[in-house]
Amino acid sequence: MAVVVQKYGGTSVGDINRIKNVANRVKATRNAGNDVLVVVSARSGVTNRLVSEAKTLHENPDEREMDMLLTVGEQETIALTAIALHALDVPAVSRTGGQAGIITDHEHTRARILKIDGHDLRDQLAKGKVVIVAGFQGVNKEGQTTTLGRGGSDLSAIALAVAIKADLCQIFTDVEGVYTADPRVVPNARKMDVITYDEMLELASSGSKVMQPRAVEFAYKYGINFEIRSSFNNNTGTMVKGEMESMEDVVVRGVAVDKNQAKIIVSGLPDVPGSTAKVFNALADANVNVDMIVQNIARAGKANLTFTVSLDDTSRAKKAVSGILDSISRSSVKIIGNIAKLSVVGVGMRSHSGIAATLFSALAKSNINIQLISTSEIKISVAIDLDKADEACRVVHQAFDLDKS
Repeated sequence: MAVVVQKYGGTSVGDINRIKNVANRVKATRNAGNDVLVVVSARSGVTNRLVSEAKTLHENPDEREMDMLLTVGEQETIALTAIALHALDVPAVSRTGGQAGIITDHEHTRARILKIDGHDLRDQLAKGKVVIVAGFQGVNKEGQTTTLGRGGSDLSAIALAVAIKADLCQIFTDVEGVYTADPRVVPNARKMDVITYDEMLELASSGSKVMQPRAVEFAYKYGINFEIRSSFNNNTGTMVKGEMESMEDVVVRGVAVDKNQAKIIVSGLPDVPGSTAKVFNALADANVNVDMIVQNIARAGKANLTFTVSLDDTSRAKKAVSGILDSISRSSVKIIGNIAKLSVVGVGMRSHSGIAATLFSALAKSNINIQLISTSEIKISVAIDLDKADEACRVVHQAFDLDKS
């Protein structure tokens, strides 16, 4: 008998018929002789609606109250899924994140998991029950409700798989797996049968919406192989696992585009030791993640610092940086939101040259200007104009022959 964790995203539980479909799939997995723990998201559209309603009341809602509000979506889904299973004569019990023993730090709306004590999850599974856990949420040590950030149900599933020592973790969504690019943008994008943790992490952090990056990090840390597959058919998906030697022959595996980016320009920064550190310490204190960074050569003792952040973090980033610049005369901060980040990813890039040349040449031929560049061992990212993002994705996908197996 295997212990299986299955996570179903918002589109998979989008309405009553889809919840019934999930219940039938869970029943089939249980009937095959497995213990099943299910993690569910809020139904598609619910979280966005709750956020919108909150912002009609207050432009910047209190983060603690937002956590209290947004966890409603997942709690609705766990109850409905349990009821759907009861209708199929399958014993099932629902649990909130707190009831499942997911303990987090104190950061509301973006909490990090500290531990999972599991409470009675294994006992319930041993009794033959399907356990349905609300994704995206936990509690801090004082019992206050917290949430794990957008896509946090992925993290809940991976973490619970570690906690209960699951044999298999499946992430069910509305796509059949991980593609070489977004198939809605690149029609000839291919589904990959297997991908490494490194590649999946870089793609997820570069704009691919298939998995939350923190969930991939967690799986990598604890060695949890998982499968991403569709909840609407029985086709095999994409396995995410450790690196294999044969994959190093494949230079570039995929192209990702992140349209949720903003560029921040700090002008007139004193060209003295410690100035840049003050800016990034302030951003760290505000819990703002920074991506691409460029500092121009100083002139007349002043330098310009440019970096990118998520659009969602622009208000906090500007507030944090402005607080530092108040003490620096003739320094200013400017936010430019109409940019996108395009990234090419592949473990084979470690041992192959010419990747940057192919990327830059493909963009140049399409008259797409590069604003910023950042690299890692298996990724090259560029910032470009937002209105050129989809075109850039297609030309780069073609330049690296990613439509060919």
